[in-house]
Amino acid sequence: MNQSRRSFLRNSAMGLGALAFASPTLQALAAVKYKKLVGVQLYSVRDDMRKDPQATLNALAEMGYKYVEHANYIGRKFYGWEAKEFKKRLDDLGMKMPSGHTVMGKLHWDDAKNDFTDLWKYTVEDAAVMGQELVISPSIDMGIRKDKNLLLKYMDIFNKSGELCQKSGMRFGYHNHDFEFSEKLEGELLYDIMLNNTDPTLVAQQLDIGNMINGGGIPAEVMKKFPGRFVSMHVKDEVPSSAGHEKFESTVLGKGSGQIDVQALVKLGDKEGGTKHFIIEQEAYQGLKPLDCMKENIAIMRGWGYK
Repeated sequence: MNQSRRSFLRNSAMGLGALAFASPTLQALAAVKYKKLVGVQLYSVRDDMRKDPQATLNALAEMGYKYVEHANYIGRKFYGWEAKEFKKRLDDLGMKMPSGHTVMGKLHWDDAKNDFTDLWKYTVEDAAVMGQELVISPSIDMGIRKDKNLLLKYMDIFNKSGELCQKSGMRFGYHNHDFEFSEKLEGELLYDIMLNNTDPTLVAQQLDIGNMINGGGIPAEVMKKFPGRFVSMHVKDEVPSSAGHEKFESTVLGKGSGQIDVQALVKLGDKEGGTKHFIIEQEAYQGLKPLDCMKENIAIMRGWGYK
């Protein structure tokens, strides 16, 4: 990306808060229509999906989930099914998949051709078959995030991925973990570098409000710093981690220890963050069964007025 384009992206992103929806950038974002929905990230029930994906989907549908987000796309298959077959199984249950996770990395870009490899083109193609609105990369290779020039190069590739997805009526997105809020390059947080160097009309953000607090991020501050950027949110609550490798681990919504006010953040995302997709994710269960947690989580979201 040349310096003038990078400066334009940085200035337009940093000016979002001051200009609100008067800016052309936010007007363009506002023109993109997304259905407001509550879904579940299937990683929340990963062991059940591995053992019996059909029975697990049946159980989620019976709880009232109408939207799922995948975390398993291998060899052009979702949980062992080709895109058309997986879509049919979801359709039969009255379910849809508006977004999914596939890490975009070095295997997906050909420097010699200055183009995406077939591996990424197939990813976007199959996402379109599924009827997705967002194609989300849930992380970034460690080698990329340790080199600022390489990171900036990949932010340009992110923008190109947005253009590729746009051709199929979708949008590319990025999902944060914790490192984006604890690691810096040349004194600048990785997350700031990433958002200041991606085009908001091409690259959406999925804010994981649980992951970020492990890196020291404060969800409300980030949403206010970059208003309108967070089309999707991973809705999580957190308790001190029992495993010890991280400060916090996820738990049933409303059962956390006060590190984050989930209900308030959901409403903030709805009001200021531009959030339309509220995706429930829970990765630790404190002795409970994952499916039981998902049943409780959707009931809590409904109690907050989100269905």
